[in-house]
Amino acid sequence: MNKKIILKTIGRIMIVEAILLVLPIIVSVLYHETWAEASSFVYVSLGSLLLGLGLNHIEANTDRLYATEGYIIAALGWIVISFIGALPFVINGSIPNVIDAFFETASGFTTTGASIINDLSLLNRSTLFWRSFTHLIGGMGFLVFVLAIIPNSESNSVHVMKAEMPGPTFGKLVSKLSNTARILYLIYLLMTLVLIVLLMGAGAPGFDAVLLAFGAAGTGGFGILNGSIAPYNSLAIEMILGIAMIVFGVNFNLYFLIVSRKWRESLKDEELKWYLGIIAFATLCIAFNLYSHQYSSSRVLRDSFFTVSSLITTTGYSTADFGQWPLFSQLILLGIMFVGGMAGSTAGGLKVSRIAVLVKSALAEVKRSNHPHRVMAVMFNKHAVSHPDLRAVLNYLVIYAGIFIISLIFISIEAPDFMTAFSSVAATFNNIGPGLAEVGPTANYSNYGNFNTLILGLTMLIGRLEIIPMIILLSPSTWHSRI
Repeated sequence: MNKKIILKTIGRIMIVEAILLVLPIIVSVLYHETWAEASSFVYVSLGSLLLGLGLNHIEANTDRLYATEGYIIAALGWIVISFIGALPFVINGSIPNVIDAFFETASGFTTTGASIINDLSLLNRSTLFWRSFTHLIGGMGFLVFVLAIIPNSESNSVHVMKAEMPGPTFGKLVSKLSNTARILYLIYLLMTLVLIVLLMGAGAPGFDAVLLAFGAAGTGGFGILNGSIAPYNSLAIEMILGIAMIVFGVNFNLYFLIVSRKWRESLKDEELKWYLGIIAFATLCIAFNLYSHQYSSSRVLRDSFFTVSSLITTTGYSTADFGQWPLFSQLILLGIMFVGGMAGSTAGGLKVSRIAVLVKSALAEVKRSNHPHRVMAVMFNKHAVSHPDLRAVLNYLVIYAGIFIISLIFISIEAPDFMTAFSSVAATFNNIGPGLAEVGPTANYSNYGNFNTLILGLTMLIGRLEIIPMIILLSPSTWHSRI
């Protein structure tokens, strides 16, 4: 185990976070906030910088990283950035409890959007900015951002980036990995800038437009007003955000193909067809269900589309209290919470590609039962899914289910009812944010005690890193083995 290079890389991560913490300081100056309001970010930024520089000066015997170290850096790095990012909340008193602050910041970086804050109007501009800015950086991946600006050796970077990137497969857009990271972030930031301009054109105040765009781009969903998006009462803002959430839930490799003038190839992507098909099907099912229950006819499609867009992309913005919708609609919403967005997007969940492969595998098994001697390959994107890849998807589902059940058992100790407990775990594990019942869109997670808050915070990190890095980090055999 190359522990020194792990610590050195963590030091670089801390230096980058220290630099990013300068941005809320600038916001504080722009809005003429007091030193007491800005000082929390100054202290944490300086502390992170000094400690990061100290770790970065560690001399390792070799710079070589293996897959295990890559997973450990990804898992440990996300814990570190969440803890450091939580400190300003504690110091400025907006979230005095360290565990609650860790939950809020982990929710931001993992783009979950679950909150323990009861009244957002009490937060100053710099704190609101930092809270939403964590979505922007966490959406594409904090470590991808680090690789984009401080590239490591190619052999080292690939293990770190592979551990962090969401989805069952990983691939480079171009031959050099650091260039891949830069291309991904450039596309991501340009799309975010376009979204900010559109929101301002739709009437959103400048500050609001920036933070709402951060939440939609990172598919995070931290609101800046009590009531999320509903207080704006603007069809234009809702439609822009609804479409934007879907756009950011698409695999960013497809946008690279479009930029490379291979748009026909991107449109033929099978996962994209499944993704858009699920959105259309879920929206129509919920719209018909709401209409049959005398829901306001003028808002049926509007609220159905926005809510489906928000939950399948695991963003968590809301325009309606879907916790009060009919049971059929709530079950549809629960289902798409687990599906999530496309692999290689900023969205969470199981990912559409895994769901598609699992469905095709199940159908192939049924056909194989009727024709035992017939060889049937599972095809996806016109390629046969290899047995190792199929086994990896099935194994991931088993591990996913096991961790979900364990988390549910812990949360059930304190949760008031099953739906609250189940949706709490579903919403945090899949990085969605709002759940149902006592953690619905008009409520939050402030009623949980420290133990369950910490469990849900870790659940968000496990879900964002797709389980394996956290298991490796917490496994005793990892630290006793020699590589």
